[in-house]
Order: sequence, then C-alpha cells, then structure tokens
Amino acid sequence: MAKNMESIPPQEDRRGFFSKAAAVVIGGLVGVIPFGAGLATLLDPIFRKGDKGEFRKIAALDAIPDDGFPRRYPVIATQRDAWNVYPNQPIGAIYLRRLPGESTVEAINAVCPHAGCFVDFNREAGDGGLFQCPCHRSDFKPDGERLEPETCPSPRNLDTLEVDQKKLAKGEVWVDFKNFKAGHPEKEPIQ
Repeated sequence: MAKNMESIPPQEDRRGFFSKAAAVVIGGLVGVIPFGAGLATLLDPIFRKGDKGEFRKIAALDAIPDDGFPRRYPVIATQRDAWNVYPNQPIGAIYLRRLPGESTVEAINAVCPHAGCFVDFNREAGDGGLFQCPCHRSDFKPDGERLEPETCPSPRNLDTLEVDQKKLAKGEVWVDFKNFKAGHPEKEPIQ
C-alpha cells in the first residue's frame, strides 16, 4: 500500500508547473507587446514614404481673375517630422496667372532662382507688370522670363510648375509644388 502511494506524483507539483508556465506566457506577452509597439514607433520614420512632389489644391479656377496679372497664393500642406504631424502649415507660395478669355492657368514658384528670396509682382513696373526680387534686383516678365538675361543676377527664369489639367477641367487648380536649388542655371528639384 505504501509502495503504491509513492508512485503517484503529488498533485501540487503538476499544478505548480501549470501556474509557472502560465505566468511565463502571460509575463512574456505583457513584455513583448509594449516592446513591439515601441519598436514600431521608433522605426516608423524609416519606412514612411515622403510626400514630396504631390499635387496640392491651391484655389478654384473661378477665384483666379482672367486679367493676365499673376496673383500670389500660399501653398498649404500637412507637414510631418519623425513622429509628429502638423496639419495645414504654409510650405511656400506660388503665383497663378490666367490670360484674358483663357481657362488655362500658369503656375510660377514665388522664389527667385538666384538666392532664394521671394519675388513680388509690381503691376506698375514695365509693360504689363514685372516680378521683382527685392534682394538683388532681378526683374522677370509676367510669364516668369528674365527681363534682361545678360545682366540679370538670376541664372534662370522663374520656375514654372505643372498644373493638373484633369482637375483644372473640373474647375479646381492643383499644382505640383516643388522648390528648386537656387543659383543653378538648370531647374534641380530639392529632394
């Protein structure tokens, strides 16, 4: 009789094993899930795609008078750094121009290609107005062409931007907003 009692393992040892195993599994889950969430947050900027070179809505076509004078519009976008999102931030400015009787729109970046200053459009200057850079006195025609390329400090004309023609046909002006490197004779987008 005593020999039979010794061969049966005590119930407490089996229950103790299951309790310890459950504690290890639950403790592991409690530790792994926050670690995985923290690691995913830390590495998120590496795997996030940039939003450079996207078309951005600037204005309605009806809001742009068809008088041939360029008008300045801010470019608004959502900005992101590594872990923060800042909605509706100004990221630049462009000029939109619509010729009389036309439904097409010209888009010009408001930054001078010489040194990166913002240009102003002066309706009273020249014949039909001029873009003028306040920093080094570069003058541009209303279509963005340099007024006197031989003496103009700017190495190129003002940078034109692409307008989405499909959206324009629907009455909205969407522009592929980009900034370009200053001081170069060719348009090189800033990455």
